[in-house]
Amino acid sequence: MEMEQPIFFQPMALRPASRLQRLGDAMQRHRRFILGIQWAVVAFYLALVTVPAFLPLPGTGSNVLNNLTLLAQFMFWGIWWPFVIISTLTLGRVWCGVFCPEGTLTELASRHGLGRPVPRWLKWGGWPFAAFVITTVYGQLVSVYEYPKAVLLVLGGSTVVAVAVGFIYGKSKRVWCRHLCPVSGVFVLLARLAPVHFSVAREQWDIAAMNHPAPVDCAPLIDMRRMKSGAQCHMCGRCSGHRDAVTLAARLPGAEIANLKPVEASAWEARLLVFGIIGTAVGAFQWSSSPWFVAIKTRVAEWLIERDSFALLQDNAPWWLMTHYPEANDVFTWLDGIGVLAYIGAMALVLGGWITLWLRSAGALLPGCNTKQNAHWLAYALIPMGGLGVFLGLSSLTVTLLKAEGLAMSWLPETRGALLVLAALWSLGLGGRMLFALPGTSRVARLAALACLAMAIAGILLPWVFLFYLW
Repeated sequence: MEMEQPIFFQPMALRPASRLQRLGDAMQRHRRFILGIQWAVVAFYLALVTVPAFLPLPGTGSNVLNNLTLLAQFMFWGIWWPFVIISTLTLGRVWCGVFCPEGTLTELASRHGLGRPVPRWLKWGGWPFAAFVITTVYGQLVSVYEYPKAVLLVLGGSTVVAVAVGFIYGKSKRVWCRHLCPVSGVFVLLARLAPVHFSVAREQWDIAAMNHPAPVDCAPLIDMRRMKSGAQCHMCGRCSGHRDAVTLAARLPGAEIANLKPVEASAWEARLLVFGIIGTAVGAFQWSSSPWFVAIKTRVAEWLIERDSFALLQDNAPWWLMTHYPEANDVFTWLDGIGVLAYIGAMALVLGGWITLWLRSAGALLPGCNTKQNAHWLAYALIPMGGLGVFLGLSSLTVTLLKAEGLAMSWLPETRGALLVLAALWSLGLGGRMLFALPGTSRVARLAALACLAMAIAGILLPWVFLFYLW
């Protein structure tokens, strides 16, 4: 008599597949099509990075329709990067897995490279923070948003290093993306908010291991069997349907953060968010419009002139160190460079310090003896403020270029205000979900901690109010 198979051995594939699951499976089946997209993006990216650097700077009367340099500037900073931020908030790291040219090139180099194991020093958790801050500040010094040579230096240089890292380390893997990419840490944080992710059914994975022993080919080096977070997942679809346990699924926006435990919070991710994505980025977006920057720099210049000290007033720095384009009447003195560094650094410390003060105050009200760890955990509630803030900052160049084309945007102040309010309410609501899901905490302590979070959010809003409405 034939025995009936136990019901728990029935594969997940027999269940009706959702639309998202079918989409994920289609990504897995049509890998060649995704590769075609990736290489088309690589060709487009290399053309935009390299060609304008060898062309003359735009003259009077040039616009995005008749000048390749302005078109490339608009594509990179006006469309490309702002909407990479939005796509990560809404779709996870699809950019990384389907479109990113550096990811494609570093994986290719790794496939044909030396295949050395990843050294311990390269796995240091602080690299995403350091890479983001250094790239952001250096980009401001060389005016990466305005000049194609600076774009070739910063973005092209990053691509060269990505290929070199891929050639040396790993085998068909994206070691650069996992550990060193300047924006990988940003994507790690933003992807936690995304309402879609690849979900892994651990029990089904283990059950199917006997029949499907082959490991999944995960380029960003994720242990798929234990994956619970969308932070490192590149959403490439290669793993979809693996062992009938991996599916593309929907979730509530921010659900991953709301379910995060304090012990799971990363100190380096919290620092990147507070002092990098919020503090450093706000300073980078703000300094060129700040009357404080101009006033302080003017006062220092007068003080130097009164003492016949002219070394810092010289403008002989090379273009690859600081902005130097005499033909465009745009040249940095050494004082300008020091001023930019000082302003961004001060903003990062002041704003980051304000946020840290209130997060620590909230952390002291929560259970457990580790106030610092509680503060790191609650910092994750500020991801919407950081993500939408970076989007607003990057889209400022979009606005500038469109205004130069004669496009009127009377709706802009209200739209910016609405996005800032949305970000603030999202962060506050996310913090409330985290706090009220935390066991062993009184209602009074939760409300007090939420009030501390609100004070941190108010401090983040203030610089944007100055930039968009007061200056």
